[in-house]
Amino acid sequence: MDFLIDLFHATLATMKDVLPIAVILFGFQVFVLKRTIANLPRVLLGFAFVLVGLTLFLDGLESALFPLGRLMAEQLTDPQFIGTASGWSDYGWVYVFAATIGFSTTVAEPALIAVAMKANQVSGGTVGVWGLRIAVAIGVAIGIALGSFRIVTGTPLHWYIIAGYILVLIQTVFAPRSIIALAYDSGGVTTSTVTVPLVAALGLGLASTIPGRSPVMDGFGLIAFASLFPMMTVMGYAQLGEWRARRQWAKVKDLEKEI
Repeated sequence: MDFLIDLFHATLATMKDVLPIAVILFGFQVFVLKRTIANLPRVLLGFAFVLVGLTLFLDGLESALFPLGRLMAEQLTDPQFIGTASGWSDYGWVYVFAATIGFSTTVAEPALIAVAMKANQVSGGTVGVWGLRIAVAIGVAIGIALGSFRIVTGTPLHWYIIAGYILVLIQTVFAPRSIIALAYDSGGVTTSTVTVPLVAALGLGLASTIPGRSPVMDGFGLIAFASLFPMMTVMGYAQLGEWRARRQWAKVKDLEKEI
């Protein structure tokens, strides 16, 4: 019975979130563009699927992903597992778990998959779907691991963010212009439905279990790392591809000279 009540409340909350989107879309179509909605039954069915899917997803977050992320953080910082922690190096498994969970959730992120497929289409196959997904996932893995290190050490968040964006600006100057906009968008799509819940739960769990840390002051901020570092890795991926292309071109030229 409690499950059905929670599901009912989640459905109402989802309807409140989806309804404004539907009003805007249908309103612009009818009153601004003054055109009928093509395939209206199919569109309404799609909205119904969105409503059901979001409801089940949000209920699943509360029932599984949030508690699981918090539980893993508590277990990895338990004195029975790590012993008497005297410094940041004693939390090695926390950094490993943070990196692996960041990588795996990003690879499975629906928003990233959609962006990677579109980038592959408009670039004529120059941007690989898996290449972009792996590059973004590596960036998130590095960012979440570094963010976990920040929580463990208690160092100020703005130090990392300011230094990171300085590096992004420097890298932007040297990266291929065709990849810059995609790299910046790739940082945004990581903060979506799959990555955010587990990462947020991990940060709150760490801040709640590590002595001297506040969930309010230290538990948040991991999402900022997840948005920042993919920009670096995607531009690095493009720079690496450009360097390899130049190297192959130089080899061809050398062969032509020898012939």
